[in-house]
Amino acid sequence: MSPHYVLNIRCGDAVGIVAAVASALASSEAFITESSHFGDEGTGLFFMRTVFRATGTRFATLDDFRLAMAPVAQRFDMQLQLFDATQRMKVMLAVSKHGHCLNHLLHRWHSGELPVDMVGVVSNHAELRRLVDWYGLPFHHLPLQDDKAAQEAQLLERFAASGAELLVLARYMQVLSDDLCQRLEGRCINIHHSFLPSFKGARPYHQAHARGVKVVGATAHYVTADLDEGPIIEQDTVRVDHTLDAEAFVRLGKDVENVVLARAVHWHAEHRVLLNGRRTVVFRHGA
Repeated sequence: MSPHYVLNIRCGDAVGIVAAVASALASSEAFITESSHFGDEGTGLFFMRTVFRATGTRFATLDDFRLAMAPVAQRFDMQLQLFDATQRMKVMLAVSKHGHCLNHLLHRWHSGELPVDMVGVVSNHAELRRLVDWYGLPFHHLPLQDDKAAQEAQLLERFAASGAELLVLARYMQVLSDDLCQRLEGRCINIHHSFLPSFKGARPYHQAHARGVKVVGATAHYVTADLDEGPIIEQDTVRVDHTLDAEAFVRLGKDVENVVLARAVHWHAEHRVLLNGRRTVVFRHGA
């Protein structure tokens, strides 16, 4: 695969940003293959994601392009990130006893449909070890006993030792401590089995059933110290009606959880998600 890169930008909105970025890349003998941008009138911020490949010999590495972009970044006071798009992001999964999201992600990865490198699975239960073993991945059983801080320290140790860049809570039914949330800020995605901000906390499908809702959904979001309040990456819903009981809500919702979480992981791995305070800007495929 020829060298190609992703450039993400966040700065105050102003005239000439797109032209300046394109000009700097052209001067660096870069060929732009994809570009999206968004100006948030509410905050006055500008976001841009550009994919390009190196075509010359003078500019061929990340450091080369960082130097080339430095004057533009300084001019517009940009927060600028450059990624090597040929390097797959390393991902670790965390799960408890519900295996549907885990199985879906591993299947997508094993089939080549999810552009990440899975490096292992951590769990506070042992029930899903056989599934993980089948995929040939390390399974780290970290039972939650009396000392939650010690268990989280082990989780963080496994995460760091594996070289993982993203932790995905694939129905990991534990509330992370404030300290762990801060350590993994912007690097931890959770799937919540409701259409947030509705029905936070435990048993959301049963809460939804009790309220007689007509749709149930799932939300993938970044984890923060505020439970189920992190910036939302993706959501989807499925219709339900009065003939269904709460367990039917659960069954239908699982399919939505699978798809929503896979999309969020995919977009994060391709550096398509930019944080905008408590919200996100998501440059989805084809957007």
